[in-house]
Amino acid sequence: MGVGRLRVGSGSAPTGKRSVESLRAERRGPAGVRRALTRVTIPVAAASVAAAPVLVAAPATAAAPVTAVPVDAAPSPTAEPVGGPQLAARGVVVNAAPGVPAVPKIKASSWLIADADTGEVLAARDPHGRYLPASTIKTLTALTLIPKLDPNRLVRPSQKACDVEGTKVGLTPKMQYKVSDLFHAMLMMSANDAAYTLAEADGGVRKTLADMNAEAKRINARDTLAGSPNGLDKDLGLDVRTQHTSAYDLALILREGMKNPQYRAYMQAIDFHFPAPPTKKERKKGKKVGGYPIHTHNHMLAGERAAYAGMVGGKNGYTIAAKQTFVAEARRGGHTIVISLMRADRPPSPYAAKLLDWGFAARGKVRPVGALVPPGEVEQAKKDGHAGGVLPDAPLASDDSSRRWLLVGGGAAGALLAIAVLFVVLRRRRRLEAARSASIARRVR
Repeated sequence: MGVGRLRVGSGSAPTGKRSVESLRAERRGPAGVRRALTRVTIPVAAASVAAAPVLVAAPATAAAPVTAVPVDAAPSPTAEPVGGPQLAARGVVVNAAPGVPAVPKIKASSWLIADADTGEVLAARDPHGRYLPASTIKTLTALTLIPKLDPNRLVRPSQKACDVEGTKVGLTPKMQYKVSDLFHAMLMMSANDAAYTLAEADGGVRKTLADMNAEAKRINARDTLAGSPNGLDKDLGLDVRTQHTSAYDLALILREGMKNPQYRAYMQAIDFHFPAPPTKKERKKGKKVGGYPIHTHNHMLAGERAAYAGMVGGKNGYTIAAKQTFVAEARRGGHTIVISLMRADRPPSPYAAKLLDWGFAARGKVRPVGALVPPGEVEQAKKDGHAGGVLPDAPLASDDSSRRWLLVGGGAAGALLAIAVLFVVLRRRRRLEAARSASIARRVR
């Protein structure tokens, strides 16, 4: 079922009229809305859609940005999730087998280990829990844009792109950059300005986010909602309404991306010469373009300080709110393991190594707890009960907007839909009673 949208206190009910209860709730504010919802008897017909997420608009009554329910506290879907019923677990899920060591204990809220060749999920912790992605969302940006943008196309960044927060490669509007250079910067050193410029090259940030969310839906990454092309969130000053992904979805995204040779090449790059305007000294020598070296942030690649034998590629991420996130693939003995982890308490390389080691040791010995569902298996994806993420039809948060959007799921969504159903029933009942009274009056005359 797709993401529904009901506006409380600022729009109209689905029937085209506003109920008295919604008007009263608006005057009482958000708390009043919650109290009003508790007084509504939920029809049985609404029970089947109670788990569907609903986007609810609430008045922006304070200067501070209104954010979603903390993503790291969001419950895993209660319906059977994509990949199988065992993946609904909030804790560690593994089918123990003789001779296989216990799964490693790591301090991360969510993680997943899977056989990338077969798609078998070998073990996981809260695999469908929804968390802030930080820069790991750039794996989806790349998956979406690499097939669409000519790597040799020249792009001039806007000043807004050059001024984004966080890690940057140092773009300037004074020169044009090849798309391939921007992908190197985004995936190697997590350059936020490069990610934003690539989004501009795709037709703008809003279009790119729509494309990213459509791509997430296509590959059955149903826990993912892209709210920015670079993963920045409110702690870095970018007022993103909400964004989230899961350990399961990160594994899906990376596994799909690694099928593309260009994607894989960017992920495997360790050093790269990034172009820049020439220095004064370079201009004297007749150079029209200068540049400087950039280096990978994936410290598990060969030759790096946390090198892992067989590392194919991966993407790290960090913000204060998201903590440490990471997704990676490694290949040994003709077999590939993909791991992902979210909301870890420290740089992820040691944790990732433990997950990969266990994956290679357990592959072929433990019964899988689920599967990475390939694109096209729509029926199994529908079991998730959640549509792919979409952004509301409202200005980006950086624009002058009088509305903030909150993501609400579970019982609240069912209650809101129940209000609509109840309103329609009552209105029809009043019409029938009025018609009956008129008929009686005509007979009396």
